Order: sequence, then structure tokens, then C-alpha cells
Amino acid sequence: MVPAARGATDQRVIGNLPQELTSFVGRRRELSEARRLFEDSRLLTLTGVGGVGKTRLALRLAASVQRAFRDGVWLVELGEQLDPDLLADYVAATLGVRPVSSSDPLLAVITYCADRNLLLVLDSCEHLVDAVAGVAGAILRRCAGVKILATSRESLGMGGEVTMRVPSLSTPEQRDPSSFEGLAQYESVVLFAERAASVIRGFVLTEENQNAVARICQDLDGLPLPIELAAARLRGMSAEQIMSRLSDRYSLLTSGGRGVPSRQQTLRLSIDWSYDLCAPAEQQLWGKLTVFSGGFDLDAAEGVCGQDSGSTEVLDLVTALVEKSILIREETDGTVRYRLLDLLREYGREKLESTGEQFDLRRRHRDYFEDLAVRADGDWISSRQVEWIARLGRERHNVYDALEFSISTPGQARSATRMVAALYKLWVIGGLVGSARHWADRTLSVSEGDPDIYRVDVLAIDAVVHAMQGEFVRAQALVDESRRLAEAMGDVRSRALTEWADGSVDTFKGEFDAATVKLESALTMFRLGENLRHKVIALDAVGLAYLFAGSLDRAVECYHETLAITGPLHEVMYHAHAMCTLGLICWLRGDLDRASGYVAQSLRTSDIAVNSAWCVEQLAWIAAAQRDWKHAAVLLGAADMYWQKVGGQLAGFTSLLPHHDKAAERTRNALGDTAFDKEFRMGSAMTDGEAVAYARDEQRSAPAASSTEAIRLTRRELQVAELVAQGLTNRAIAEHLFISLRTAQGHVEHVLTKLGFTSRAQIAAWVVSQAHDEESQDSARSADRS
Repeated sequence: MVPAARGATDQRVIGNLPQELTSFVGRRRELSEARRLFEDSRLLTLTGVGGVGKTRLALRLAASVQRAFRDGVWLVELGEQLDPDLLADYVAATLGVRPVSSSDPLLAVITYCADRNLLLVLDSCEHLVDAVAGVAGAILRRCAGVKILATSRESLGMGGEVTMRVPSLSTPEQRDPSSFEGLAQYESVVLFAERAASVIRGFVLTEENQNAVARICQDLDGLPLPIELAAARLRGMSAEQIMSRLSDRYSLLTSGGRGVPSRQQTLRLSIDWSYDLCAPAEQQLWGKLTVFSGGFDLDAAEGVCGQDSGSTEVLDLVTALVEKSILIREETDGTVRYRLLDLLREYGREKLESTGEQFDLRRRHRDYFEDLAVRADGDWISSRQVEWIARLGRERHNVYDALEFSISTPGQARSATRMVAALYKLWVIGGLVGSARHWADRTLSVSEGDPDIYRVDVLAIDAVVHAMQGEFVRAQALVDESRRLAEAMGDVRSRALTEWADGSVDTFKGEFDAATVKLESALTMFRLGENLRHKVIALDAVGLAYLFAGSLDRAVECYHETLAITGPLHEVMYHAHAMCTLGLICWLRGDLDRASGYVAQSLRTSDIAVNSAWCVEQLAWIAAAQRDWKHAAVLLGAADMYWQKVGGQLAGFTSLLPHHDKAAERTRNALGDTAFDKEFRMGSAMTDGEAVAYARDEQRSAPAASSTEAIRLTRRELQVAELVAQGLTNRAIAEHLFISLRTAQGHVEHVLTKLGFTSRAQIAAWVVSQAHDEESQDSARSADRS
């Protein structure tokens, strides 16, 4: 399959590159050299000491070339990804690839990327060099349209790799204070001045402070991180005081005939200095905060690190560390989180280890995130489900660290089984089946023999996810072990979970009659309890088994009961899946209007990839049945994009493939090969958001907006429309365009008014249609010339 031809004029920006929070200073020579090297290589690794600015340079380089990659630029942050076995899963998740029906996440990534043109930015690879080299090599060998930009303190050591060592910022060479001239030409001085101005309003280089600033930059060897730490100290010190203290430390490094210190020594000097200037309580919190991975919010800081402090004290200390540039504060859609740069986290962890508190702190960290997972589990069938999904997604690294502690620490396995039991549906609904298998397998390996009710949950969960990926021998062995343990436990809940797992395995094996018997038994037992989640998962499983067994009336009863439970509680995921499956049943019965209604409502309810894949696929069948051939071809292409992401066509339910094949064959015959392939490529090149907008038919709700001639958007409004199409919020648009939030809101309202739309999704679909129209016009002009 050939990807859609979107040229260099394509204005869509796809990917996940973050917005720059601070100005980017200098690096013209390095950017130019890196771009030159990258033109002739598919793998460029930026190397250099910590704190030299590899990540900022890589992000700026990626942003400068992103228009050349029609399928986006994707940042994979590896600094806090510690488990090499989960590296491919993490890359897949970043790309939105959710291999539900494939047990090999790397193969799923390769399949998805094979015909795509994208850039992967692998940041902070030094602690996973071998694993990164393996993953990167496999992708590059089989995906001709993929390039990789890596940052690491050492090269990856791969064939075809080009490395570029990132130098320090340019710095005045003279050490005679009277001879500093033209300081503004030096990047390190400009960086200090710009960061100083963000700390002290109105700060500028003057005759009085320029000598001190120049000496600071010299003593810090032009390293960006130490310079930013020093500039942050202007809140409480003058430039001259900073210079004096740093120079004293620099002299210690050079005493005894040691000569000029290495950059690594200079970096350590600056962090030591920043640490020593912190108050004792700030130093203690700095060390304790290193227990977090992937950032943290204030509640977590208070819950894990603040047992002996009031919430106000923790907030004050966190604020102080932000002001000193030790912590980075980030806000997205009203959620504030904090994080430590990798180097500062490594340093703080050393200090924490010296206190002997690390074990107790990791246990408190585990307890906090175990409690979070359990609370989410109890609140799952409710209006807070989407909120919990978002929160647990943000805390992914912390949750994994908590699991790792429980698995690797003797006597803590029960916490691991409880967490896996609580997190299972999050992983499966989100398509993270590989994560479910990884943690379930590891938890079972350390919890054997424990009288633990939640081990039954993990056995049942592990059986189902192995069956989802076609590993039926292992799945059945897990079911058998679950049954033995359930009989020994003697409780209804454990027996019900085992029957649910056994019946689900039969469903994936295609033994539907046996599946319905076991799943009905599980449902009956679950009805005796008060756990709504168990009832809902059993109804979903038994409904699916009856559907494939051909007992459509009983399947409809199951899914209507699901809607009756989830609807009043405003639950989202199972509600959306029930509507999607009811749509499928209506399709099988030939009721196209009701099928379309159910599926459209499911799309409006949930944007989870697996659900969207099924919905878009069914809408393609419906469009073909209604002889809307162009629409059907585009939807088939969009569905193909989704199936590549989830690891297999129709997520492994091959009995439905005849419906797909028939729709595709009829559409191709009606359009002809050339027209079909063109529309199919358009769909397959869509992003998730574009595919959903197109499937919901929103771009056709305003015919007047079908051509660029009918709509007169200003250049700025066109920029805003494109950013809306990428899914950016008004606040993110304001930050991207360096305008106020109110101005961004005004532009969005003007776009909606001019286009006659009422939703942001309609804007997204309109942007897609404009790109398609331009492509068609370009093709027509090319045909005329030929």
C-alpha cells in the first residue's frame, strides 16, 4: 500500500513535539551541520555530556524538518523508561500503535511504519543503548520512509549511524575582566541574559555586570544547564555574588596542578553549588522527589514526601525549587505537574541514598500509587472513568515503578497482584495488551504459593490476554491454574473469574457454544456480588460469544443490559463498545439505518483506538451497501490505518472478514482501481482525529465550505484552523503562536462563524478536505501538463 501523496506544501503538522517553554538560543552552526548530516543519513545520534543541550538541539532540529515527514515527528522520551523489555511497547504507545491481536509490539510498529514517512526522536538513550540499537535497527531495515534522530551520552554503535558531538555554547575566551568585548556575540552570555530577564524583570547586560556574567559563563564552560541554574539564583543574589562563589569552587577544581576541569567536573560543580544554596528542607525534598518517574502532581508530592509536613509547607518547598530551576513546572489543560531533569534527578537520588531513606520512600511511593489504582478500579463504572484513564495515563511511569518495587521486593507480591487486577481493564481498553501480559507474567512468577485472592484475578487476566493474541496453549494452562486456586479459595468471586476467563478463551478459539455456557455461569455468579465492573465485563464477554454463535437476540439482551447499567452512571468505554456491537448486530440483520445510528453514537462517546477501528470499519460496510462508493473507499482506508495500529485486521475476529472483503470488492469494482486506490490512500493517511471526523460525516454538513474559493480565512485564521485540526486546545494554540489566550479564542470563534460550523471536529474535517482538494487539483494540473 502506498501512502497518500502529501507534498512539502502540506500544512498539517502531525506528531507530538512539545511546545518550547523557553527561548532557544544560538546553535546556528550546529543546526546547520546536523541538517546536513541528516540529509544523507537515516540515523543521526547527537552525543555529548549531560547538560550540554542535546535534547533542546534535537527538538529544534526535528521542528525545523517536520514538514518533510508527512506522517509526523514523534518524540519518544526514554530518560525514565528503565525496562528494556518494554521499550518496543513504549515506542508503539507513542505512535498510537496498540497491538491488541499481536504479541510482538516491535512487529506491530514495523507493520505500521512500513509504508509511512515519519521521524522518530529517541531522547536520552544512554542507559538503554543495546535495546535502542536493536529496536532502531529493526525499524530502519524494514521501514524505508522512517528516519531516527537520537540523543545519547554515547553513540548507539550501529551500522549506518552518523554521530555528531554537541559542543558547549560559545563563550568568551579571555580571563582578563578588562578585555571583555562584544559579549552579545557569545551564546552562553545571551542564554544567561535571557534566563536572567525571566527571573528579574528588566535585566540587561550593563558595564557593571557584564564582567561577572562573562566569568560565570567561562567557569561553567558554556554548559546550558549550569548556566540556567546560575541565572535562576539572581532572585536572591547579584551577578557578582554568583561569580564570586562559582569562581571559588572553580579554583578548588584547578588546584593541585589538575589543570582545566572536564565538562563533567564543571557540571558536577554547578549542581553541587545549586544544592548547597538550597535550604535544608529544600535539599531533603529534592532528594525525596527523585522517587517519582515521569513527573508528579502536588497531591502525589504531599502524599509520598510530606508525611511530616503540612500541605502548605510542601507547596512552599516545591515552589522554591521551581524558582531555583531545580523543578520544571508544566501545565496542560489545567493540570499542573512537576518534573526533574534527568541529571538533577540522578544527583538528588545520590543524596537520598546517602540518607538511608530510599527503601521507606519507595514503599510510600508504591502505597500511594497502589491506592490510586485501587480507587480508580472502584470508580471505574462511573462518570469519572475518563478522568481516571487520563490520570493513570499521566502516571504510567510511576505506576510501573510501583509495580517493579512490589515484584522485586520480597514479601510485597500481594501489592503487585492487587495493582494488576485493578489496572487490567485500563490496559486492555487502551490497547496496551503487551503491558498487561508483561506485568501479569512477572507478578505470577513471584506470587506463586501465596494465599492471595487477587492471584486468581491475575491468572484470569493473563489467560484472556494470551488468548487475544492467539497463544491458546498458554492461555488454557493459566485457566487451569486459576481453577485449581479458585477451588482452594472456595469463594464465588474466584470461581466466577475463572469461568469468565475460560469462556473468553473459548471465544477467541472460535468455540462459541462452549463459551456461552461458561460465560453465562460467570455472569450468574457475578450477579450475586456488588461489583458493577464484574457484571459489565461478563455481559460484554457473553454478548460477544452469542453474537459469533449466531444467537443475536441474546446478544442484544446482553448489550442492552450493559447500556442500562452504564448509561445512568455516564460510563464511557463499555457503553461505547456496547453501542458499536449493537450496530454490528443491526448490520448483520440488514438494518442499515439503525446500524449507522448506533455506530455514530459510539464514535461520539469514545475515541479509544480499538473502538474507533470497529466503528470506522462498519461505517465503510454501510457506505458500500448504500452505494456511497467514494465515502466507502476513504473509510476502508481509515479503517486500515486503525487495524495496523491494533496489530491485525478486525482485531483477530476473522469470521467477519467476508463482510470487509465484500465491501472492498464492490467498492473497487464500482470506482475502478485508480479511483479506489486514490480514495483509500486518502483514508489511510489520516490521523485518528481526522478519521473520526470524516467517519462522522461532519465535513459534509456544510456544503458551502467545500472549496477554498467559497471561504475567505485570513492567514492567521488558517494557521489556527490547522492547529485545531491537530487537536490543540485554545491555550496550546496561544502558546504555539505566541498570542494571548483571549486572542486565540477569538480566532477560533471567527473560523467557526466563517465556515458555518458548530464544533472543532468540523474544522478538523474541513482542513482534511482542503488538503484533499489541493491534492486533486495538483494531480489535475500534472495530468494537463503531461
